[in-house]
Amino acid sequence: MPKTRIRHPEVAEPPPETWSNCLKAGNLVFVAGMTARGGDFDSVAGDSAYEQARTIFAKIEKLMRAAGGSLDDVVKLVIYVADIAERDQVWRARREVFRGDFPVSTLVQAAALAHPAMKVEIEAVGVLGAAG
Repeated sequence: MPKTRIRHPEVAEPPPETWSNCLKAGNLVFVAGMTARGGDFDSVAGDSAYEQARTIFAKIEKLMRAAGGSLDDVVKLVIYVADIAERDQVWRARREVFRGDFPVSTLVQAAALAHPAMKVEIEAVGVLGAAG
């Protein structure tokens, strides 16, 4: 089963030869750790963990749609937070975007994320057609 790189014009691509934001293999969709970084990779959208999580979930949704699915097809999330005390903000954002059976989820505090202003990073795995 060949893999296909998935892109969306509103989700900035990483520099060449670094990583892929999203790969599709068969009906599986793998979304790399998304952050609230802007297209310039220097700015970060949102000052709170909640705002950043909402921005990240919007990116994941765009990539899932570009792969032929939706957020309802997401089956697994791995969430990294810079401060575990802000987890409730991330959970609030998650409750606003997912319905029904929530994806399985891991949430861990990371010693540091890629940019000092980042509070959250989220990766996702989807199975196209899982929504029913």
